[in-house]
Amino acid sequence: MGGLSLRYRLVIPLIILQFTNFIALSLADPPFHTQRNIEYIKSSCNTTTYPRLCYRSLSIYASKINTSPRLLVHTALNVTLKASKSTSRLMVKISRNQGLKPRVAAAMADCTEVIGDSLDELQQSVGELGHITRSNFSLTMSDIQTWVSAALTDEDTCMDGFAGKAMDGYAKTMVRKRIVKIAHLTSNALALINNYASTQSNSP
Repeated sequence: MGGLSLRYRLVIPLIILQFTNFIALSLADPPFHTQRNIEYIKSSCNTTTYPRLCYRSLSIYASKINTSPRLLVHTALNVTLKASKSTSRLMVKISRNQGLKPRVAAAMADCTEVIGDSLDELQQSVGELGHITRSNFSLTMSDIQTWVSAALTDEDTCMDGFAGKAMDGYAKTMVRKRIVKIAHLTSNALALINNYASTQSNSP
């Protein structure tokens, strides 16, 4: 009985050690397919204007994207849409500040409106991408390119309204920070869309 107990005391630590080593190796060396997905996202993002932002915003969805250009575009659009909605809510909140200068308040109102248009265009793009088929691929991708380009223009228009030192202040700082980010996300999404449209025209 004592010998059996001793054997257990020797075997159990060995099992624990082997399990710990297995976990460590698993964390250190991601599965091949996960690494492949990450490399696909990285190489795709290298074709965008802001590759670091692209990779940072999309790599967390590597298992969902796999190596599908369609899912890459869909995810990029959804990430941009989510950031745009958050920015829109912030702008509405700031615009309700009674202490804004008249010019700043007017710029905020205009910006809120054009970002609303941008949201609609991004939402349309996401919706259309979900209905794309081989037969309607070219036409649908052309529509999506138009809408996302328009969204990018809307974001630029928003920032134009805050030009000049007279507009400096909290509202401009907060809006610029957020608008610049979603403009960069939109630019990246458009680059990925253009790549998808040009390379997948015969196989959506």
